[in-house]
Amino acid sequence: MSPTSLIGGHVSVAGGLATGGLKYMAEIGAEMIQVFVTNPRGWALTEGRPDEDAKLAESGVDTFIHVPYLVNFGSPSPETLGNSIAIVRHTLRRGVDTGAKGVVVHTGSAVTQSRDDALRQVRENLLPLLDEIPDGGPDLLLEPMAGQGAMLCATVQDLEPYLEALDWHPRAGVCLDTCHAFAAGHDLAADGGVAETFDALHRVAPGRLKLIHANDSKDACGSKKDRHENIGAGLIGVQSFAEMMRHPVVAGVPICIETPGKAPKNAEDIALLKKLRDNG
Repeated sequence: MSPTSLIGGHVSVAGGLATGGLKYMAEIGAEMIQVFVTNPRGWALTEGRPDEDAKLAESGVDTFIHVPYLVNFGSPSPETLGNSIAIVRHTLRRGVDTGAKGVVVHTGSAVTQSRDDALRQVRENLLPLLDEIPDGGPDLLLEPMAGQGAMLCATVQDLEPYLEALDWHPRAGVCLDTCHAFAAGHDLAADGGVAETFDALHRVAPGRLKLIHANDSKDACGSKKDRHENIGAGLIGVQSFAEMMRHPVVAGVPICIETPGKAPKNAEDIALLKKLRDNG
């Protein structure tokens, strides 16, 4: 029998990382959670509260941390690169403190420099951080983007040179966002599209998928627009998520929503994904 994928969502941590996060988790019926431990739109290295970090670690809940959106290891700006290094190192340490399974980082953009130069920069600055992760610490999960601009990684195939640049480091995993993949050109809504995408991921990076962001898409396949929609209300559609649940590469991989709306809408999306999983 295939291992069961836990289904949850990105949770509010108002009231404390554990106190607020676990309360929101219960409210939406989540089985796992993703959190921010710093301002998602800033560079502040927020220390948090040791008691809350310990409480989350002791809860035994499968937790993932998302780093701030500003992080870009491909940036030609020394300031952006320096801040990215500092905040990912900080977030990995918080991941150890909270017992997190993984820290999710966007794969970044070359902006104005060449792709080769940007990937060399990724290698020089991410490899040391991967080496610093202690035994039992969180994996660093690379999240491909929707393909806008000079993104270094959008399609599943783009993961190969990216992981190659990191010497296929054992602590480098993958977080696949369904909206990003669809926007980048993987037609999850087409007949056989889900199987094709996850089969390709298995060929490129076998065993690396550690987390799925389950998000429907407001925009068409190949749009390169990152606009999330509630499950079944977008252009990917319910049937595609049902097929995803049955794919062998997805077995046992946690599935996290990042869909629009507050707790009631989050609860609806999670309930729908659970139904697709349990009726598969």
